[in-house]
Amino acid sequence: MADYQVTVSTSYLDDAGTCDHVFIKLVGKDGESERTRLMDSKGESSFTRGAVSTFTVSCPVSIGKLVRIELEKQPSQNPDKWFPTKVEVKSPEGDTFKLVICQWITDSEVHRFGEGEEPGKQPFQKLDTGIPPPEEGTSNFPSDRLKTDSKVPRFIEGTEPGKRPFEKLDTGIPPPEEGTSNFPSDHLKTDSKVPRFREGTEPGKRPFEKLDTGIPPPEGGTSNFPSDRRQTDRKVPRFGEGTDPDKQPIRKPNIGFSSPAGDTYNFYIYCRNTDSEVSRFREGTAGDTYNFYIYCGNTDSEVPCFREGTDKMVFQQKSVAFEETRMAIPGVRSQTLSLSNWLWGPPDRNQREKDYRWHEHAEGIPHCMKAEDLSDLPSEVQFSFTKDAEFKLTAAFGLVELKVKGLADSRKNWHDIDAIKGVFWCKNTDISDYVQEHWKEDAFFAYQFLNGVNPMLIRRCSALPDNFPVTDDMVFPSGQFSLENEMEEGNIFLCDYKRLEGVKANIIHDKQQYLMAPLVLLHKTPDDKLMPVAIQLKQTPAEDNPIFLPTDSEYDWLTAKIFVRSADFNEHQINSHLLRTHLLAEVFAVSLLRNMDRTHPLYKVLAPHTRYTLHINFLARDHLISETGVFTTFAASGGEGMVTLMQKSLSSVTYSSLCIPEDITERGLEDVPNFYYRDDGLKLWDIIHRYVQGVLSFYYKNNDAVKEDDDLQKWIGDIFEHGFLSQEGTGIPQSFTTVKELVKFVTMVIFTCSAQHSAVNAGQYDYGGWMPNTPISLQLPPPKTKGTTSEATMLQTLPDMGTTANGMAVMWLLSKPSSDFVVLGKSLEYHHSEEIPSHYIKAFQGELQTLSARIKIRNIGLEVPYTYLDPAVIENSVAI
Repeated sequence: MADYQVTVSTSYLDDAGTCDHVFIKLVGKDGESERTRLMDSKGESSFTRGAVSTFTVSCPVSIGKLVRIELEKQPSQNPDKWFPTKVEVKSPEGDTFKLVICQWITDSEVHRFGEGEEPGKQPFQKLDTGIPPPEEGTSNFPSDRLKTDSKVPRFIEGTEPGKRPFEKLDTGIPPPEEGTSNFPSDHLKTDSKVPRFREGTEPGKRPFEKLDTGIPPPEGGTSNFPSDRRQTDRKVPRFGEGTDPDKQPIRKPNIGFSSPAGDTYNFYIYCRNTDSEVSRFREGTAGDTYNFYIYCGNTDSEVPCFREGTDKMVFQQKSVAFEETRMAIPGVRSQTLSLSNWLWGPPDRNQREKDYRWHEHAEGIPHCMKAEDLSDLPSEVQFSFTKDAEFKLTAAFGLVELKVKGLADSRKNWHDIDAIKGVFWCKNTDISDYVQEHWKEDAFFAYQFLNGVNPMLIRRCSALPDNFPVTDDMVFPSGQFSLENEMEEGNIFLCDYKRLEGVKANIIHDKQQYLMAPLVLLHKTPDDKLMPVAIQLKQTPAEDNPIFLPTDSEYDWLTAKIFVRSADFNEHQINSHLLRTHLLAEVFAVSLLRNMDRTHPLYKVLAPHTRYTLHINFLARDHLISETGVFTTFAASGGEGMVTLMQKSLSSVTYSSLCIPEDITERGLEDVPNFYYRDDGLKLWDIIHRYVQGVLSFYYKNNDAVKEDDDLQKWIGDIFEHGFLSQEGTGIPQSFTTVKELVKFVTMVIFTCSAQHSAVNAGQYDYGGWMPNTPISLQLPPPKTKGTTSEATMLQTLPDMGTTANGMAVMWLLSKPSSDFVVLGKSLEYHHSEEIPSHYIKAFQGELQTLSARIKIRNIGLEVPYTYLDPAVIENSVAI
């Protein structure tokens, strides 16, 4: 038996993946394989967006040297298209054959590809033409046309299939020094006329007209710009310097940048771009490379203009100068252009400001993007079809399951704690199973303050608050320790939910709910375990507000912990999750999209970290926190209390609290054992900081470059005004004066949008999938005296069946990544083409991979693995 290893790569283009059945046949010189379906070990397809999957195709005997492959896609229940990029086949003899595909497969036909060919074409055959080959050997003439029949095309010097030999045109253009000039045809021919082509022209267009610029052509001669952009259709666009498909040659334009001699060098690409990928176009004769970034979904008939986007910026008295680099314009060392007339032109800014408008959703909270409907969002920030469909289906399936079980609208109380297991029994995770088993234990209760979904509240306690009158006799009845000594040793910790004080609790199913503002005291034991030692459920000490202790009755102590866990749920969702990641990420994104040209260095760095954020936040406002939203309807802090809590939370946000190194230091948690959020988070911060520093230092050579970048200053100014409501006490910068300040802030933005969001989002169902551990609301007030609780009162206190089911469904939905998930550090190379930034990107990706491997090794030895800051599971942006 001869086994062939087949590796199939799927593009990172949106909607490039497929759930259809993919078949392959290998054809060799000595035989061929059977038509084989490509499936993984579980019998599932492996062709999601960006996937690289390896399969085994077995043949009875070796088929010899591979001649071609045959790919076939048969529709499944929901047929879709597929964009494979390449296929590699490794033979039993150890030979590897690489076949470039790079095309959409939308039908169920058989597509044949041979090594060294282009998609849809057959191998070249040597022709008996009498034309001697070049000195190097046999001459090859690649065809650029799309072939639709099965005939073998033949090519001779200067001809195309179905046409007479090329006739010399009376142009006066001498051929290159090497001899006869080659003119491959790029157009699809539908008539029988003989087309003629001259150097510098395209089919159906007049010859290239020389611009009155005085700039000599590159050393290689006439400049050509073949396009190597990723296509979403089957047309082959070609771009010439100053020309475009279906357009007349460019005449002298009114936008450009001037050389010292007053000449104009223009890079205009006119294309119908239907995706949000980066398109690159390079000069094809002199070896110099010019990069054109197309960051738009262009679906209208307007003419979009794109400028060369790879040079470094030097700001000098409100103007921009381009330094000479390997990407520099031939013969031009330094060009100065008006800041307002070219790079960040007024027409572009006006359109961006129209597309991305600020809106005050509620007083006292960060502003958002103005959008009455999803269709108001520009296409470049909307979900892909795959993401949109999966998100809706996941939500629909969860709701259908609850309705089938009769839980979604039930107002009944739970009469048996074990009955809660049946809500989403088939969706349990390893950690949710562990939570279900250990939720009552004190050690696990305390563990969640460090490594649960809200590790943002705990801090070291050096002095007890005046409103928390705990004594030594209460917490250390054996006299082994004293509070004063333990606080001096740094062994006492406090969790204070004071922001919840005064927040009006919701009314659910016509019944008043209860939300406390507890204080929790924890002690680090000599064996480095963190244990709760006292809980007070209200902020004001009183006789009817007892301090609960581990020595109290089982249900007194357990009920107190349940009220703390419910308070933590509401504090976490509104402050740690919604405000500090989702809403701030939207502020960062809207300001970026309003103020930055798509070739601005900061846009290149931050664009991957804004993906889907505006869309997911619109859905959150529409379906979660609207008047009829799930959170508003079923959470204790929903309704009137939600805005109050968001306002309080924003007033407590500081710049230092958003930067994990400073936040950990301020909370006194530098040496707390078993604190994996801190360990992994600090490493991630350092890795991100090195990457940002390397890339931005390439563009900003000195502090003056930062201070004189008007768009950069507008970006941070908008963030200060619309994100932090111009509150100077937050410490958020109002402007940037140094490269160091810029690097720190951009590091914080990337960390917030990726790592921090993962830390507070990814584990929601792990820790909330067992409702008693994370009650979304509570139906009874806390006990006023000890000794009045029981299992029955605990069950009556927990949320009813409908509230439980809807809360668990939302946490399940928000914890489930989509198939077009983009991992932290992935796809950054599509936004940069310069050598130095590309080097830092590769180093960044390598460091993330190393950290991921170390975290996986550490987690092997942990009873409860901490995975939420593993770079392999962190998404680039707030997208869920």
